[in-house]
Amino acid sequence: MDTVARGPGPDGRSDAADRWRPIDPGVLSLRRLLLVCWLGPLAVAAVLLPTLLGAPLWALLAVPPLAGAGWGWWALGRNWRSWRYLERDDDLLINRGVLWRQLTVVPYGRMQLVEVTSGPLERKFGLARLQLHTAAAATDATIPGLSPAEAERLRDRLTELGEARSAGL
Repeated sequence: MDTVARGPGPDGRSDAADRWRPIDPGVLSLRRLLLVCWLGPLAVAAVLLPTLLGAPLWALLAVPPLAGAGWGWWALGRNWRSWRYLERDDDLLINRGVLWRQLTVVPYGRMQLVEVTSGPLERKFGLARLQLHTAAAATDATIPGLSPAEAERLRDRLTELGEARSAGL
């Protein structure tokens, strides 16, 4: 995955050296597939059952699930675009959120454990999740939607930097 700059960072400035990395587009595909798998059968049932039972007007019950699917499709795209991370000299920044933006700063010297996990659906879509654990549970951070190679590269780099800064890794 190539380094991408997406405008100013959370602090409002845009340095050429600050290159935010987006998460993999596969996570958007996975989430949209799950949305269709949950709301699609509900909409189909809302259309077919009333029609088969002789009350076609009740097929309008399919409108809310279809509207929810349309809104969810759009909202998932906005959410996916909001996720990004930046590796700096002393810490890792994770930025996410559309309405409530959240910036997590994880100093390399505070990390205790770096995990790479991938569930069955994530593996099917070629994705992995990086989980960072620190001494304070409130500062644990996750980066979903990474390619397995990028997740392993980032895990190795963070582990190396954590050890260099005399952390608990």
